[in-house]
Amino acid sequence: MTIPHEIRANNSRLLYLVSDWLNKHEDLIDAAEVAELSEACGVDAAYAYALLLAAAYGFEVDENPAHRRFFEGWLLPMLSEQPLAPYVEDAYYQSIKIPTERKGSWQLRTQLIQPCQPFVCNDMLRLDDGRVLPQIGFFTAPFPYPAVLEDDREWMTLMPNETISTLPAVAEASGRVLTYGLGLGYFSFMAANKPDVTSVTVVERDPQVIALFRQYILPQFPQPQKIRIVEADAFEFAAREMPKGAYDFVFADIWHDVGDGLPLYRRFKELEALSPHTRYMYWIEPTMLCYEDDSLWAE
Repeated sequence: MTIPHEIRANNSRLLYLVSDWLNKHEDLIDAAEVAELSEACGVDAAYAYALLLAAAYGFEVDENPAHRRFFEGWLLPMLSEQPLAPYVEDAYYQSIKIPTERKGSWQLRTQLIQPCQPFVCNDMLRLDDGRVLPQIGFFTAPFPYPAVLEDDREWMTLMPNETISTLPAVAEASGRVLTYGLGLGYFSFMAANKPDVTSVTVVERDPQVIALFRQYILPQFPQPQKIRIVEADAFEFAAREMPKGAYDFVFADIWHDVGDGLPLYRRFKELEALSPHTRYMYWIEPTMLCYEDDSLWAE
C-alpha cells in the first residue's frame, strides 16, 4: 500500500511533537486546567487534555481544517486517561517493595508520576491506513513507581509502558527461559511465577545491578529457586551458549528506548539462527519495526 503524503507527514509531525513534549515539556499540561476545561465544555479528560496540548503547540483546531484533521486523526486518538487499578494491582507491584539503596553508579528508589504528567503506555499503533500513533497516557492521581537509575538517569522502571509492553513476552514464556537484561527483574518475576516455566536464566553484565537485585529484590520473589543470574555480556553469552539449544524461550530487554535499541535488536535478530528451535521476543519490538519502515514517514 502506498501511504499518502499527508499521512506520512502527520506521522512525522506527531513523532516530533511527542518527542519534544516528553523530553522537554512533560509538565506542559496542568491537571487543574484539564479538569476545568472538561467541566466547562462537557468533554472527558482525554479530550480536554488533547485540546490543551494542541493549543500549546500552536494548532488552531477551530479555524484551520488541516489542524482539525491532525487533531482528530492523530492527537486525540493517541491520548488516553489511564485507570490506576491495573497498575497498582499488578502482581510485581503488589509483592515487591523497593528500598532506596545505592551501589556505585546504580540506585534503587521510588519515583512519582504526577497527575496529568504524560507517559508512554504501550507500543506504537500502526493503523491500516498508514497512521502511526504513539500511545500516550496520563493519570488523574499520583502514581508511585519503582525505578533503577544509573548516574541519576532512569534505566528500568515499573512505569506503565514497561509493564504493559512486557506482558506479551510473559504470556509466551514457557519451559527453560532466558532473558537478557535484569533491571528490576519484572519479566523474571512474572515468568518464574508461571507453572509452565521451569527456569529463568538472567544475563546481566553489570555486577552492581546484580548485587542490588540479589540483596533487595530476589529474596521477595515467590519462586526464587527458578532464577539463575549470569554476569556476562549478552552477545558473548549468545554466541557461546545459544548453539547448545538449552533454552525454549528468549526475551531481550537491554535497551533504554528505540534510540539505543535498534542496533542491538538487529544484532540479536542475526543471532537467532544459532538456536532455530528457540522462540524469541524483544521488548518494544512493534515500536522498533515502525521506526524501521521508511514508508511510514515523510522524507
